[in-house]
Amino acid sequence: MLYFVLKALLSGVIVAAVSEIAKRYPGLGGLVASLPLVSVLGMIWLWRDTHDPQRMAAHAAGTFWFVLPSLPMFLVIPALLKRDVPFWPALLAGCLLTMGLFSLMLWIGPRFGLRL
Repeated sequence: MLYFVLKALLSGVIVAAVSEIAKRYPGLGGLVASLPLVSVLGMIWLWRDTHDPQRMAAHAAGTFWFVLPSLPMFLVIPALLKRDVPFWPALLAGCLLTMGLFSLMLWIGPRFGLRL
C-alpha cells in the first residue's frame, strides 16, 4: 500500500508542478506537460512491478499509437477558446474528439496489424 501511495504522490506532484509552472510561464508549462513524464513513470513502475520485457514493449508501443489520436485535442481546444467558446465546452469537445479518435484507432488498428 505504501508503494501505491508513493507512486500516486510522485505522479501527482508532477501534475501540480505543471499547473504551477503554466500559471507563470504558459509556454514552459506546455513544454513540461508535453514531456512524456507520465509515460516514463508508468514504464518505471511497470518494469519495477513485472520485469517483463514483452509487456514493457507492448506498453511502449501502445502508448505511441494512442498518443497520435490525442494530438488533435491540443489544436481543437485553443481554436475553440480563440473563438470565444467557454473553457468547459471547449475541453469537453476536445475530450470527445479524442475519445472518438481512440475508438477509431481501436477499430482500424487491428486491420493494419496493430495489437492495442
